Amino acid sequence: MSQWIDALTACRVLLGDPTKEELQSISYDSRKAKVGDLFLCLKGTKLDSHDKIPELIASGVRIFVVEKELEELDLSDVERDKLCMVKVENGRKALAELSAFYFHYPSREMLMIGITGTKGKTTTASMVRSILEEGGYRTGLIGTTGIDYAGIHEESRNTTPESYTLQETFRKMREKGCTAVVMEASSQGFKMHRTDEILFDYGIFTNIEEDHIGENEHKDFAEYKYYKSCIFKQSKIGLVNRDANFAEEFLENAPCPCYTFALENMADFQAKEIENLRQDDFIGTCFTFLHGEVKERIFNHLPGAYNVYNALAAVSLACLLKIPMEKIKHALSKIKVNGRMEVVLQRDGHTVIVDYAHNAMGMKNLLQTLRSYNPGRLIVVFGCGGNRSKDRRYGMGEVAGEMADFSILTADNSRYEKTEDIIADIESTLSKKSSAYIAIPDRREAIAYALAHAKRGDLIAVIGKGHEEYNEVNGQLTHFVDREVILEEADKLAEKK
Repeated sequence: MSQWIDALTACRVLLGDPTKEELQSISYDSRKAKVGDLFLCLKGTKLDSHDKIPELIASGVRIFVVEKELEELDLSDVERDKLCMVKVENGRKALAELSAFYFHYPSREMLMIGITGTKGKTTTASMVRSILEEGGYRTGLIGTTGIDYAGIHEESRNTTPESYTLQETFRKMREKGCTAVVMEASSQGFKMHRTDEILFDYGIFTNIEEDHIGENEHKDFAEYKYYKSCIFKQSKIGLVNRDANFAEEFLENAPCPCYTFALENMADFQAKEIENLRQDDFIGTCFTFLHGEVKERIFNHLPGAYNVYNALAAVSLACLLKIPMEKIKHALSKIKVNGRMEVVLQRDGHTVIVDYAHNAMGMKNLLQTLRSYNPGRLIVVFGCGGNRSKDRRYGMGEVAGEMADFSILTADNSRYEKTEDIIADIESTLSKKSSAYIAIPDRREAIAYALAHAKRGDLIAVIGKGHEEYNEVNGQLTHFVDREVILEEADKLAEKK
């Protein structure tokens, strides 16, 4: 595969003639590089793969794309005439460009749907995929819960994977017969150039609140907002929640044509007459969908106004794609999203729900929603991730103190912090609002305590981990799934009765 140099939008040749070098494969991990690879050097926050160039040359690598000048590299005792070296300004951008070229631009062969927002990406993506499948599209899904296509599931540590993984996945999806892809496009994905070389047919914006700001995320809200707005630079058509903060600003500055959806403001697509539904085996909503002369009553098996927003976004997109309404309604009537307002247990008159809410905004929306179903008591089991902005844990403590009848503070991916320290931070704000709480650092024990003390009419929300299947402590991942633990502990209680 030659002429790879043409895929780079901005570059300068330092050594050799790239037009004479065949691109056999791409590598950016020095541990996996092999003879014949083009190796792309990246300057990371902790590691700089430019430092690996001497040993890579010793192992047989001859083609390099770098971010540094020759004099900045260790090329002593190296036969330079045998090397090909090209300099780029941004290695991650170059990785996206080369990866798309290497896999023959697979995203151009499928309908591409990108979804961004502080909240709602995963649920909206699942809804869109369900509707597309019902409408005849064979659809791949990429997001927080992993990668799914053609009956295959692959784990992913990032909501939006690295650009090479994305392009490789698109090609695999296409080869398995996929005609559409729905993916969560995170602000970090835009910032780190993971989504470069993707032109979405439709880009959906759900909402934005102050989140993901910190040392390892975004420096401030202005930066976060900017990268959220990048969805419109990479979309043919935008679809915007007009009720969201900064919606008008995004609409005004969007370089692509945009449609709008809303519950409150005037929009192209609207949801009205929203009604909460609660039965023995599910909690959900129904609403009237309005678009032009179209007026349809739609049942959504996920509760809460924010899930009406998610459903409305999915239905609006489906209408733009001219998918028949009966197929849209059928898809939403059976939708279920792991770890997103998931009813896990209904026993002895109480209900246990698992949700991914892991910040103040998500937690507030969740508890407001559950409160609207008039529970006897609203109990929340939660912690907060370590090595993230402390504002998140302070905010969650405030929300719990104001909105929950009882809180159980526990572990949630403490990473390299002590769980007890995180709980103390949460407690510092919660205790100013309420004294109805207990701290139980072990998450399984916290869940068991909630179940053992549950009363008829209680709604118990176990939040923060949602779909996750692990707990992270000091760099070690151990298997932990809230859904599984709830059912196991409930069975233990039942055996004792």
